[in-house]
Amino acid sequence: MMKKALLIASVMIFAASATMAADTTNVTPDAVPAKPAVQSKECNCKKRPPVNPEFKKRQADFENRLKLTDEQKAQAKEIRQKGIEQMKPIMEKIKEKRMEAEAVKRSRIAVEMQQEKLAQIHKEIKALKIQAHELRMQNMKDFEAILTKKQQKELKKMKEEGRKNFEKRHKKGAHPEFGRRPGFGSEGPKPPFSGTVEPAPVEE
Repeated sequence: MMKKALLIASVMIFAASATMAADTTNVTPDAVPAKPAVQSKECNCKKRPPVNPEFKKRQADFENRLKLTDEQKAQAKEIRQKGIEQMKPIMEKIKEKRMEAEAVKRSRIAVEMQQEKLAQIHKEIKALKIQAHELRMQNMKDFEAILTKKQQKELKKMKEEGRKNFEKRHKKGAHPEFGRRPGFGSEGPKPPFSGTVEPAPVEE
């Protein structure tokens, strides 16, 4: 009688286990609580290019030599940022004109017409570069206006030193027109505070 009772109990335990297993395997996907989807946070912010360490050193040396005060450094930064913003549209136009020139070169139009179009484009690029040069010169004047007379005198000395070094480096093998066009070395090197973009020589 005892053996029969144990056998019945074993059968009941087995049946209960099988039923539980069947319930687990037959669970529909809808019954399983879905894990909340992790939404990727996309940053729309533009990453600024890293500042060139050499530029930072030149800027620090420039400011130290002129002995700029903290107030003057802040003013110089504002001038630099203003110059960069004003220069951007000019440089974009130059880039567009260069792309336009490349498209004309790849076109199959008559050679004479191609040369006429390229000449016009180069003329427009040259005008834009002169405009960029004038903007950089204004940027320089704005900076000089925040300097004391002693600092202006030191800046003039630095410009002369830079001009001599420039002429020495480009004395041999330089472009025949390089250094005489506005913005390409005729007034000496641009100081690191300016922040404006130096246009490349005009293609002819």
